[in-house]
Amino acid sequence: MTSLLVGSAAGFSGDRVDAAGPVVDTLVARGLPAVLIFETLAERTLALAQLERRRDPELGYEPLLVEMLEPVLARCLEHGVRIVSNFGAANPPAAARRIAQLARELGLRTPRIAVVSGDDLSSLAMRPLLREAIGPRIDEIEVVSANAYLGAEPIAAALAAGADIVVCGRVADPSLVVGPALAHYGWSPDDWARLGPATMAGHLLECGAQVTGGYFADPGLKDVPDLESVGFPIGEIASDGSVRISKAAGTGGFVTARTVKEQLLYEVHDPAAYLTPDVTADITEATVLEEGRDVVRLTGVRGHARPATLKVNVCHEDGWLVEGEISYAGPGAEARARLAGDIVKKRLQGTLDIRVDLIGAVSVFADDGGRMLAASPEGYARDVRLRVAASHGDRRTAERLAREVTALYTCGPAGGGGVRTSLRPRLDTLSCFVPREAIRAHYEVVTSGKRP
Repeated sequence: MTSLLVGSAAGFSGDRVDAAGPVVDTLVARGLPAVLIFETLAERTLALAQLERRRDPELGYEPLLVEMLEPVLARCLEHGVRIVSNFGAANPPAAARRIAQLARELGLRTPRIAVVSGDDLSSLAMRPLLREAIGPRIDEIEVVSANAYLGAEPIAAALAAGADIVVCGRVADPSLVVGPALAHYGWSPDDWARLGPATMAGHLLECGAQVTGGYFADPGLKDVPDLESVGFPIGEIASDGSVRISKAAGTGGFVTARTVKEQLLYEVHDPAAYLTPDVTADITEATVLEEGRDVVRLTGVRGHARPATLKVNVCHEDGWLVEGEISYAGPGAEARARLAGDIVKKRLQGTLDIRVDLIGAVSVFADDGGRMLAASPEGYARDVRLRVAASHGDRRTAERLAREVTALYTCGPAGGGGVRTSLRPRLDTLSCFVPREAIRAHYEVVTSGKRP
């Protein structure tokens, strides 16, 4: 059977919106059945989208939806390149309506759009299920979002029903690829031997340019050509689920055994049991082979039965996060920044537990308790930005930190400038598992696909 091409055009919300064009051009040129995926969700992304939906019932989907689709929608519809994405976020129906509107604005036929549902567990009707999974704490928090990680089956069913575009909320990232493969090859949902490698194909594609050299690049150690125009990846999935990874033609970056291996291991807690809603994948006997320039084949992935449960992330309100920053430069900059941090901590002692970072000296690998900062010897950095942060349930208490940082301008130490402060609601996350049978994942075709 003819292989399936899957091109990735986004690895997170906020990714480059010009990535899809070269990917679609390459898919069309290769002339095989093809799907374009956009992976735009992270755990906090979905919670923020839910807050946006509260403010406006017609929002709550990927903010860059139009910018992502407008350059390629006509070409995808013309050449039969189907689109699958989780850019529905907290409001897949509204995203579908916006896509249909965009098609009308561009003078295109209305695409046949399907919406996948079942992941959103934030309603009061689902509270008993969450209480059973989390316990009584669920009644003590203000839930912002609660979403189960769905698998590939509803995506496959929607494509089999003729959908041009499938709009999802929270599905597991690799399922964006497994779904099209299921539909294309007609695999059984329990064909673990094929779903295992197809899942890892999805894992290689889900993060966009990470596998084509973007996140891989480290000058002098791992040099990557033309990174400013890094191309996004394309997977050619065979009937056994194995995959060849390449990239969009005429773009920068590269695909090598090293880039593929790095992405293969990315966020994999157990190489023998990578758990997804579709399958338990095993990469302990996987083989990564370079078959040519920018072409790498992954084989040897095995699959085992999928878990009996689905993961659920519950995001909830957790008070206020306040941050303040101020810069110090020149001789003694680090000492002055350290002194400023000490001043803020002492003035708010007993009121707020404050984290202090010296950006440019001690920050990235520091800790909330300040142990690393205290243990690190004072250096001679001449350009340091002090960051202090805290969280508190009471807004007015949290605001005090912002005022103290601003006061450093003239209350000392000397030479501080460029103060910035921010205060925003803080979100926290609880994770749990629910029985698979408690979730009803399904799709609905919301536009007919008729021509205008």
